[in-house]
Amino acid sequence: MTRLLLSAPALLATTGAALGADSSSSTTNVNLLEIIKEGGIMMWPLGILSVTAVVLILLFFLTIRRSTIVSDRFMRVAESLIRKRDYLGLVGYAHRRGECIARITQKTLDFATKNSDAKFSEIREVAEAEGSRQSSMLNQRISYLADIGAIAPMVGLLGTVLGMIRAFLEIGSGNVEVVRQMKLAGGVAEALVTTASGLGIGIIAMIFYSIFRGRVQRSLSELEAAATHLLALLGSQFQQAGRYQPEQQTLPPDPVDDYQVPRSQRPAPSRAGQGDVPGA
Repeated sequence: MTRLLLSAPALLATTGAALGADSSSSTTNVNLLEIIKEGGIMMWPLGILSVTAVVLILLFFLTIRRSTIVSDRFMRVAESLIRKRDYLGLVGYAHRRGECIARITQKTLDFATKNSDAKFSEIREVAEAEGSRQSSMLNQRISYLADIGAIAPMVGLLGTVLGMIRAFLEIGSGNVEVVRQMKLAGGVAEALVTTASGLGIGIIAMIFYSIFRGRVQRSLSELEAAATHLLALLGSQFQQAGRYQPEQQTLPPDPVDDYQVPRSQRPAPSRAGQGDVPGA
């Protein structure tokens, strides 16, 4: 009896090690393809969302850079042509470039050259409108990643619901307890795989959306500064050429000039017939 009690822990340890080896070997045999198959039909839209997210991330890494929004080369050439007052040459050069600042410069100078009697305030409005359009386009491009980050968890949740529904339907159709447990395990596995996939895709998409949003905000600040610099340089050249005069702001009349003392604060009039000598 004593020998049996002493050998029991060793037997349990040996059995546990064997079970652990079997479970580890069975775990290693499960590959990614089998996990995806367990996810069911909802893994197809999740796969499409993941591929779209990867393509957008690679595209934004290549396109959302300072050189594609405000390049030093374009700024040097634009300043040189504006100082030479070669506005048509700058329009043609900006048309061949793809930066955002080039599009703003092209729209602004195209309006200024075609409307020689336009005020400088109108030219500034054209530049501001095109700058707002470029800003909206950049923010709209990166918003697709935010959409994927919001849609992917919802698709995963839908797969979870469908997996649980399938599990309970198959439990009701089974006759043997072991069969019921196997079918329940398959439905729960489908539910968990879709949930994990949707959350994983959504988290990665939102992380890169935050990265690109910060990059876009910095680029837009540089774009605004560059556009303001070129517009000020253009205004100084127009003023030297006598094309326009600085707009004079008419101030409202000074209200002090029209101020009237209230009747209660006016000095009392002197009485008629009363002299200046006391006691008179």
